[in-house]
Amino acid sequence: MPEARGLRFEHVAISLGRARLIALDCTIGPGEVLTVMGPSGSGKSTLLAAITGTLDPVFAMTGRIRLDGRDLMRLPTEARRIGILFQDEYLFPHLSVGANLAFGLKPEVRGRAARRARIEAALAEVGLAGFAGRDPATLSGGQRARVALQRMLLAEPRALLLDEAFSKLDTGLRAQVRELVFDTARRRALPVLQVTHDHSDAAAAGGEVVVLG
Repeated sequence: MPEARGLRFEHVAISLGRARLIALDCTIGPGEVLTVMGPSGSGKSTLLAAITGTLDPVFAMTGRIRLDGRDLMRLPTEARRIGILFQDEYLFPHLSVGANLAFGLKPEVRGRAARRARIEAALAEVGLAGFAGRDPATLSGGQRARVALQRMLLAEPRALLLDEAFSKLDTGLRAQVRELVFDTARRRALPVLQVTHDHSDAAAAGGEVVVLG
């Protein structure tokens, strides 16, 4: 029987002391988006930490999180194949755009020519052909967001987490970058868990919305 694809939460419960923060039992299928909303302190960041394997031991967790059938709880963070985008792009300011993207390449991509070709293809995919030598400081907000997205995708994740990823973009740019991210996730069949305070992010994503707190 083939393994179920997607990001699966099997009776996941996360508590802090006697307070239950998270109770989740659902599957995010390939290309689908689950949006998690709630006030600060409701558990949104805690849920992301559980998925990435960085949950503080002060929290108690039961249940299982599986990705394409694999039990993530048995894997270290670096082996989970989870991509994450934050509200800040976290590009290395002392490195070129191309060198930033190189950090996303898997070790299996060997040889200078092969790595350069993969980086150039990633830039061309988002309309940034020829930008490999650019200083990140010379990029617009939308360009930085696209570079951050491609750096994450070069690591070949099997699921995508969005941690208030669009919150620092102005309205017009927010819609543009949001469309790029969601379209890319659908095209690559990546399940997406989005954490946001903004109802327009949830509306743009479609799919199920879970409200915490």
